[in-house]
Amino acid sequence: MVVQTIRGFRKHAVLSAPLLVVLLVLLAPVSTVAADDQSIAALRQMGKAFASIADKASPAVVGIQATRTVRSRGFSRDRSGADPFEDDLFRYFFGPRRAPRGRDESESRQVSQGSGFVISPDGYILTNNHLVGEAETVTVQLSDGRKVTAQIVGADPETDVAVVKIDRTNLPHIELADSGALEVGEWVIAIGNPFGLSHTVTAGIVSAKGRSRIGVADYEDFIQTDAAINMGNSGGPLLNLDGKAVGINTAIIGPGGNVGIGLAIPSNMARDIYMQLKESGEVVRGFLGVSLADLEPGMGEYFKLDDDRGVVITTVIEGSAAEKAGIKPDDVVVEFEGEPVTSMNDFRNRVAMYKPGSEVRIVVMREGKRTVLKAVLGAVPESRRVAGSAGRAVQESLGMTLQTLTEELASRLGYEDLAGVVAMEVRPGSPAADAGIRAGTLIMEVNRKPVRSVREFEEAIDGASADERAMLRVRDEAVTRLLMIRLPRK
Repeated sequence: MVVQTIRGFRKHAVLSAPLLVVLLVLLAPVSTVAADDQSIAALRQMGKAFASIADKASPAVVGIQATRTVRSRGFSRDRSGADPFEDDLFRYFFGPRRAPRGRDESESRQVSQGSGFVISPDGYILTNNHLVGEAETVTVQLSDGRKVTAQIVGADPETDVAVVKIDRTNLPHIELADSGALEVGEWVIAIGNPFGLSHTVTAGIVSAKGRSRIGVADYEDFIQTDAAINMGNSGGPLLNLDGKAVGINTAIIGPGGNVGIGLAIPSNMARDIYMQLKESGEVVRGFLGVSLADLEPGMGEYFKLDDDRGVVITTVIEGSAAEKAGIKPDDVVVEFEGEPVTSMNDFRNRVAMYKPGSEVRIVVMREGKRTVLKAVLGAVPESRRVAGSAGRAVQESLGMTLQTLTEELASRLGYEDLAGVVAMEVRPGSPAADAGIRAGTLIMEVNRKPVRSVREFEEAIDGASADERAMLRVRDEAVTRLLMIRLPRK
């Protein structure tokens, strides 16, 4: 009985095997097709979501054209059009020519193009300082093609935010989102006018938050995205899936075009700057009066801390708000206004968001003990504001944006074991472009003196501007060369 049952089971099993194979063959394509259909449907939905956001936001994105007059001095040349004294080698060995003959002065119009976006129905527009900050005239092109002259409400070089206004009402506009709620990995959409191509839409994700020490602005807290951003996208919005602006597209990192590393100013920072510029036309920041340093791994134990969180006070300026509050060198700031302090850049940015006269609560660790202090913030000293403006003016007058060479940049551009500043963006027709500098060029020396940071470069150029030219030692990929650059008159 048992044997018959087993045999019977085997017989049915043998008879059922072909049927099972047939069933698998018939069912497999159905499930695969169903899965493919679901995937395609999901992609269609995502595409429609992007299209809907672009359709709603695009009317509020504008093109911006800024013009200014640039004055430069030139020198008459011989009949062949050449000036033997302009030769780089001649200058290298004999120095700059002090009394050139035939000096004349010329003027030219410099035109910059970028993007912006309307944030209120009555015509207020957010954009970048590097686009309109020094402009004499600003023209805004609306989505319907109309061109309108805009007024510069104010510009803040320290964050690269600017506000312009057009005399129009009932305009489509984009709301500002809470950039603090943004998460790494979220989808974002960039809209702008790269290379003059109006209302170009690109999509990507948030690659990182809180990027700083890039060299684009004094106060940096950038959102990094791989949404394609190119020249001309500057000033345009970075949108979340709700169609609200989480940032202002500002810069790219790389040797020129888009390489998937775009930077945007967070909307929370832009909102604060916008409100101040709208109210008074300028930005006033609180000043604590300290020098700071991040705690490196393993450093916390030397300050009797349980971990490496916080920033250490390295110096306290005499008579400053910090000194009056009782802050001392080697104090480790762990909390500001009830929130943890994560980095030097984070602390500096947060202090700057408060106006002079504001009382703030600061928690420090001193010899392992928690101490709560209250400080009344002062104003940024005039000398510091002038120095910062002068440095930015140097880059703008030469027509390029610079960044100190970092290990990451050096590895990507092939500049390992070198030091200097990298030209991240070069404006066509500018002194930098005329000299032969291009995006990705490494500048290592100014007048035979090494420059290891953007600040050192700016100081060296400022010191050489009396001669109205400087010799630069630069490197492009594997080639090192000397070139001359004309400098703005003092």
